[in-house]
Amino acid sequence: MAKKNKNNRKCGVLLPVSSIPSDYGIGTFSKQAYEFVDFLAQAGQSFWQILPLGPTSYGDSPYQSFSTFAGNPYFIDIDTLIGNGWLTGKDADSCDFGSSQEYVDYDKMYRSRFILLRKAYVNSGLSEKSGHKAEKELQSDFEKFCMDSAQWLDDYALYMTLKNVYDGQGWNEWPTDIRLRKEDAMQKARRKYGDEIGFYRFQQYLFHSQWHALKAYANEKKIEIIGDIPIYVAFDSADTWANPELFQLDSDNVPIAVAGCPPDAFSVTGQLWGNPLYRWDYHQKTGFAWWMKRIGHCFDLYDVVRIDHFRGFDEYYAIPYGEPTAEHGTWQKGPGYELFRTMKEKLGERRVIAEDLGFLTPSVIRLVRKTGYPGMKILQFAFDSREESDYLPHNYGNNCVVYTGTHDNDTMLGWYRNTNRSDRNFAKRYLNIHSNKDVAWEFIRSALASVADMAIIPMQDYLNLGSEARINTPSTLGNNWKWRMKKDACTEDLAKRMYDFAKLYGRL
Repeated sequence: MAKKNKNNRKCGVLLPVSSIPSDYGIGTFSKQAYEFVDFLAQAGQSFWQILPLGPTSYGDSPYQSFSTFAGNPYFIDIDTLIGNGWLTGKDADSCDFGSSQEYVDYDKMYRSRFILLRKAYVNSGLSEKSGHKAEKELQSDFEKFCMDSAQWLDDYALYMTLKNVYDGQGWNEWPTDIRLRKEDAMQKARRKYGDEIGFYRFQQYLFHSQWHALKAYANEKKIEIIGDIPIYVAFDSADTWANPELFQLDSDNVPIAVAGCPPDAFSVTGQLWGNPLYRWDYHQKTGFAWWMKRIGHCFDLYDVVRIDHFRGFDEYYAIPYGEPTAEHGTWQKGPGYELFRTMKEKLGERRVIAEDLGFLTPSVIRLVRKTGYPGMKILQFAFDSREESDYLPHNYGNNCVVYTGTHDNDTMLGWYRNTNRSDRNFAKRYLNIHSNKDVAWEFIRSALASVADMAIIPMQDYLNLGSEARINTPSTLGNNWKWRMKKDACTEDLAKRMYDFAKLYGRL
């Protein structure tokens, strides 16, 4: 029998909201999401890790969002709107969300979801086009949400409205007066497009209401949410348009330099992400005010926050704007510990996971240690037969989070099938694998048995799925962020097996 848990050893599951089964083409804050929370509780899990919740743009990546504060309207539950009387089942059935139960069809999602949300907006009574007024309680709740969220919601709703007006063009291609936010042009747009602006506020009201209800349910079941915050925001976003002073832009709000990664063994020309870089001297002068709002907002949404690309706070790679590749960038100094000192002073001690993957310089390692935040260990990175790896479980300390893989990795079974023979043989010897049946579970066993305080396993690995269930292949477009879990995947037998593993390795 496993000893009683004395060291706060816990485990959880990584599953994007988009991957939850549903009847409407993509995972939502639906009955099935609540059932997944019940499954996690039954399976002895303590955490549900998700991907960023922001509205996605071209490429459908949650790491390239129109806003760092807004939520993805795709996740709004349609059945709840039917229950409110704002939609009918016939309305929902008339939309084509795609025929696949295993993959998201984002093109059909884009063409269908907003038709339903716009109809719900009118039927709620909150639209100028409604034939009746909204109920007093709804009107009051909506107005309170808009007032409480005004610091980001007003700009976001106007930005999305104008993006539609200008046929989806990025804000840098809009007419000069509105691109540069001239006051007369801003006021004129607010008056002219008032009801459309209200529609985008309505979407955010629904999103945040439904998400907070789901999070509260999870917390009642003793399931905590791990959220994900990208270090950078998208150039084509409400954040950049509304706050150009925060970024390295010239007087016409054109980027001076953009983010990326230098050439390495995986990419001979590096990675050109294209995100605007921060003007860190300005942030420091303001006491990191925007960052405190951003991180504070994250902790309103999540219990624990994983900060992506943590090394960028120590040093960041700056590529001159207009360069076709990332080959000619330079390393620049980031804010370092000062940002996190300010965060602890303003927001208190909060739980953070530092994404410290990749090549780490001594100064990055010192920064992670100084914050005290746990870093990440990825089992797929451990089995390089050519050299000893920090990702091998016998090299772990307690203060880390171990994953079999992340959203950017293949599934464990996919990795095992596709890796080279010497690395696979090393893994077989290290994990004592004698059969390829349920091979992902042997990696899961190693993760849960390790001394890491937290172990997070992608749901695809508990299901022992292959590469067809991969979430993302970095630097590619067209096949990412689509995988969906089958409706009958979360069985009682699976929950019992997960529970037994959690109990065996002292993670209950």
